Amino acid sequence: MKICVTTASGVEAATKRELYKITGIKDLAAIDGRITFDGDIETVAKCNLYLRTANRVEIIVGEFKADDFDKLFDGIKAIPWEEYMPEDANIVVSAKSVMSKLFAYSAIQSITKKAICERLKSAYKSIILTESGSRYKVETAIRKDMVTVSIDTSGDGLHRRGYRGLVGEAPLKETLAAALIDFSVWNPSRPLADLFCGSGTIPIEACLIALNIPSGMNREFDFLGWSDKNREIFDKIKEDARGKIEYDKEVRISGFDIDEKQLSLARKHASLAGVAEKIHFQRKDMREFSSRFSHGVIISNPPYGERLSERREIEKLYRDYGKVVRSLDEWCCYTLTSVDDFERLFGRKADKKRKIYNGRLECNYYSMLASPPKNMPKK
Repeated sequence: MKICVTTASGVEAATKRELYKITGIKDLAAIDGRITFDGDIETVAKCNLYLRTANRVEIIVGEFKADDFDKLFDGIKAIPWEEYMPEDANIVVSAKSVMSKLFAYSAIQSITKKAICERLKSAYKSIILTESGSRYKVETAIRKDMVTVSIDTSGDGLHRRGYRGLVGEAPLKETLAAALIDFSVWNPSRPLADLFCGSGTIPIEACLIALNIPSGMNREFDFLGWSDKNREIFDKIKEDARGKIEYDKEVRISGFDIDEKQLSLARKHASLAGVAEKIHFQRKDMREFSSRFSHGVIISNPPYGERLSERREIEKLYRDYGKVVRSLDEWCCYTLTSVDDFERLFGRKADKKRKIYNGRLECNYYSMLASPPKNMPKK
């Protein structure tokens, strides 16, 4: 079968590295946030269980050209839906369209649903489809009149790990937090600190990585409800993964924030993730941060100050942030922010800058390695 893994803009490199570990396939191409390759249901199970940075795992069931609704209907009806869905399938349809003659999402959804239902009624010789069974999320994506039809095996997005039922202000998605860690030099043998940890996503994701706990360990996926065989395959892979978790590993992961409400959420999330005893959360102003360790890594997503009235406060915060980092011996610092003049405010030019979207907001991820470059920007 043809599998498609979707990922956020700017995160593709991290997802491709993960897929190489899972599939052994090199040089996977990412086109518009979609990485496509061949695999089987075991591959689907492993991708859902292990992928930390991806959004969803889909099965592509049809591809064809359609520049009018008749061709769209015929193309979708020609797909052998009875090979993928039972008679009582609960069918949920979504649509996307870019640079195509067919652009009305509601019409695309309606025609897709109608074509699937007609095919299933004919295949199962049924007058009515009850849709009382397991969920099948179908997506019809059209780009330059080329239609790709897929079924989402994940269900809820892969960022939903199962530990973050409560969120604080401006929550960072778990998938993005994992990507930020992947793009850093941090490894589990080094101290890690998040100086603006909020509800704790970065420290928790780092701890899951350090202890080798799969990101999908504590949640369900839609494809598990499609057949007992799917469940059996997944349970076997999950049991194997459970045996490789390193609960006894010593880690030095910390999260700091000035908001006690946020820290309370962080502690609850860490508890739900099963790593509460491994992470040190503390109420502390970023300006007061210091460490007894001479080498470490800071990964943070500080406030952006989107409102004009917050600009002066953000400028002072970032200047002080830079002073704190420069006071540390041999620490690397990684920062995600949408503030354009971050380097000037921080007091140092980044060793590397990577464009990443935090939701719909365009940000940059600044990498400051331990040894500062000579060309320091003027404050």
